[in-house]
Amino acid sequence: MMKYLQKLGKSLMLPVACLPICGILMGLGYAMCPSTMQGGEVTGMVNMIGFFLVKAGGALIDNMAWLFAVGLAVGMADDHEGTASLAGLVSYLMMQGLLATGTVTTLMPKIAEDATKVIAFNKIAGNAFIGILAGLIGSACYNRFKNTKLPDWLAFFSGKRCVAIVTAIASIIASLILVFVWPIIFGFLVSLGNAIVSMDAVGAGIYAFLNRLLIPTGLHHALNNIFWFDTIGLGDLSLFWAGKTSADVTWSLGMYMSGFFPCMMFGIPGAALAIIHTAKPEKRNIAVGLVLSAAICAFLCGVTEPFEFSFMFLAPVLYVVYALLYGVFTFVTVLLGFRGGFSFSAGLTDLVFSASLPAAAKTLLIIPLGIAAALVFYIVFRVMITALNLKTPGREDDGVDEMNVVLANNDFTAIARIVLEGLGGKENVTSVDNCITRLRLEIKDYTLVDEKKIKAAGVAGVIRPSKTAVQVIVGTQVQHVADEFKKLM
Repeated sequence: MMKYLQKLGKSLMLPVACLPICGILMGLGYAMCPSTMQGGEVTGMVNMIGFFLVKAGGALIDNMAWLFAVGLAVGMADDHEGTASLAGLVSYLMMQGLLATGTVTTLMPKIAEDATKVIAFNKIAGNAFIGILAGLIGSACYNRFKNTKLPDWLAFFSGKRCVAIVTAIASIIASLILVFVWPIIFGFLVSLGNAIVSMDAVGAGIYAFLNRLLIPTGLHHALNNIFWFDTIGLGDLSLFWAGKTSADVTWSLGMYMSGFFPCMMFGIPGAALAIIHTAKPEKRNIAVGLVLSAAICAFLCGVTEPFEFSFMFLAPVLYVVYALLYGVFTFVTVLLGFRGGFSFSAGLTDLVFSASLPAAAKTLLIIPLGIAAALVFYIVFRVMITALNLKTPGREDDGVDEMNVVLANNDFTAIARIVLEGLGGKENVTSVDNCITRLRLEIKDYTLVDEKKIKAAGVAGVIRPSKTAVQVIVGTQVQHVADEFKKLM
């Protein structure tokens, strides 16, 4: 189950990766054409261009469920084949039509008499939940039936041609089940969302803490979908970039994103500096090469995994406190009124482009908040590392001296070769895949894996979720390493 959920989390990154360009386009568009979000006529070349950019970005933001259906189906398919994306789309269209409020109330008139159930079905058609479910159904049908052989008189529908047909049938069954189950699920999710919303700043802090705490399992994506997208009627991210304000919703718009900015942009560099300062003198260069580049990446674009995986398994207690700091700063940020939004993650790029959106507020507070975050993260990390003698990068025992190849050398072939040797050679590797920062591999014999050898490539860490799964934390250059790894295979 954990392996499946981790694959799900990784696959969700494929459609989510489409969002940064939307944010950039809409951020530029709103800056060039304020009337797009404030009302009024669109006149003049600059305003026309801005209006065009806003509509271009909104074309994807407004149809994220489609992206989830198609992208997730491809990501979950065994061979990432395009037929799976068609299956995901078939499933989405089928369920969207069958679960539409008009369809459901026609087939079951009593539902129309229950306001809560009507609202539930108003929310289900076209939301992210249906997109994700459609992607899972499409990929499952593809994986199971892609090699199906039928009798000669039905041979035309054999193999991949039957996938869409089977997917349609499975989606009809899923829709019938959801007619009865969805109102119950919706009620639970609404209660969860209402509980968080009713807790205001405290609830936002709890969410941020859980978001970071779930990073090692990849399950934070499921939590994000509850609060960022319109799964239960919140949609903090989608509505923020749609030009809405807090007056249009029942919560302070942006409160489930704003607290990440001071932590990712300034807190992580502060923590990285503490790790460097507490490293052993003879190993300080290793710590610098490992965490400094990760901190820069977090500051610019909000990609935090290279930094987090550099210490979370070396010092798990420190990682729990790290997650707690996110909760604390989110709580403080919400109270102070700073509001920023991101289309991808809480880095400088998204902050700049979100600053012109109507829901953005007190953005200059990022300076004092950032300074505070940098100081607090630095002090907490330095005190905990030294007081508890935590084995963060550069503080490993002397016996661990093989991390002498820094990834920044860009010799991706050499890095891939070292990782492959550490995995027991190509005979021990059965599959190779990657996400934004991780090389994900399936192996035959876990006893052949040499983690010290793998770390000699300068990678940020090694995760072993099961006896047949290994994840190597490479960083943002993972695609280049994966390409060379596949060549060696």
